[in-house]
Amino acid sequence: MATPIRSLCDGARGVREGRLEPTAWLEDCLDRIQRLDTRLRAWVTVDEVGARRAAEARTREAARGEFRGPLHGVPVGIKDIIDVAGLPTGAGSPLREGCIASEDAPLVARLRAAGAVVVGKTVTVEFACFDPSSTRNPWDPQLRRTPGGSSSGSAAAVAAGMCAGAVGTQTGGSLVRPASYCGIAALKPTFGRVPTEGMVPVSYHLDHPGPMARWSDDLALLWQGLCGAKGIAPSGVGVPVESGGHPGLLSPPRLGWIELFAEYADATIRQAFQAALATLGEAGASIVPAGFPEPLACIQAWHRRIMAVEAAAYHRAPFAAHREQYGPMITELLDEGLGISGVDYAEALAWQRQFRPRVAGLLADCHALIVPATDTTAPPTLETTGSNLFQAPFSCAGLPVVSLPLGLASDGMPAAVQLVGRADSEDELLAVARWCEQQFGFGAQPPEPAV
Repeated sequence: MATPIRSLCDGARGVREGRLEPTAWLEDCLDRIQRLDTRLRAWVTVDEVGARRAAEARTREAARGEFRGPLHGVPVGIKDIIDVAGLPTGAGSPLREGCIASEDAPLVARLRAAGAVVVGKTVTVEFACFDPSSTRNPWDPQLRRTPGGSSSGSAAAVAAGMCAGAVGTQTGGSLVRPASYCGIAALKPTFGRVPTEGMVPVSYHLDHPGPMARWSDDLALLWQGLCGAKGIAPSGVGVPVESGGHPGLLSPPRLGWIELFAEYADATIRQAFQAALATLGEAGASIVPAGFPEPLACIQAWHRRIMAVEAAAYHRAPFAAHREQYGPMITELLDEGLGISGVDYAEALAWQRQFRPRVAGLLADCHALIVPATDTTAPPTLETTGSNLFQAPFSCAGLPVVSLPLGLASDGMPAAVQLVGRADSEDELLAVARWCEQQFGFGAQPPEPAV
């Protein structure tokens, strides 16, 4: 980019200390959207009027020394399967044209209560499934690579500095994969930690809303907002007083390395991941081998069965009436789901109940598990959003995951690690991520595309 992209934490601190007005921060984001989005196509709706009104209110409040919470004045994007009052929730489908949300989804209401300024709605692939969107990966100078999906617009918008943070969702790998491909960080929370009401569902047993941002501290601040935090610590960073914030990691972590994932990765990812492990080990981290309960392909098959049935249940009536308006990939998924018997669906749910504690057991002797975030860097095509092979296991397990860029791979595209923590241990996991991030030292920005 021509100018440095401001981190969410630095911006929030600037607002708190009177060095940055929310109106100026928003205008910087809107300027980037105007300059870049005709090529990147990350936004489906930009609410300039509503966002300016909110930023002006946050600016007046800040001038009086009044701060709503840790995200006061922070410009954010919301994935377009999540309701924002007064804006359409299109879910990437012509079937939802004119579906205007009457109220904010609870997670959006929490962000606003914490002081966030909603810039607009970011592009999603159709019904957050598989058919690629028009969004481009900002790291590719030719704009021919996928940004991943289904939270494609959220990842691209954050990477390009068009908002400070964004909310996406993950059913298979839709937070981790686009974050990895676009060189940013993401948090997939523990299943059920963030409410899914006001969200177009994919799978009731797999859907996870979560934040995306440039760095782990930015994620931590967004996470506090999503948890409903209001207080601000004396440091002004925005960590709630009542929770003490996410704990600092005073010594290098013990990380469980699951070699199975590296075996399925291509040479580019293997090389980058092995270098990352060496960096962490040299800094003092204990890297210990960990097994895995099942082959990745088997897990992916169970995951797809649950997802297919539950997606088909939600879409049954509109799919029967408007089949021709569904994309080819989601059509295949829904046909598959409609053909799965109740007995086979029940078997998949029983498998998931048994799988979750088995994965959780791998964390008994370590702070977090560490595996590559993806099996390749962003594929050089817009015909796919990539594979969820490396992310689906942890969506099934329901454990929290932080995806963290480790640097640029040999092909010049970002690569990332997944850190997997214990259930409901997001604060500890973010502290581990922060320590790892400091060792990686990745601060590069994508090139600004030619207009």
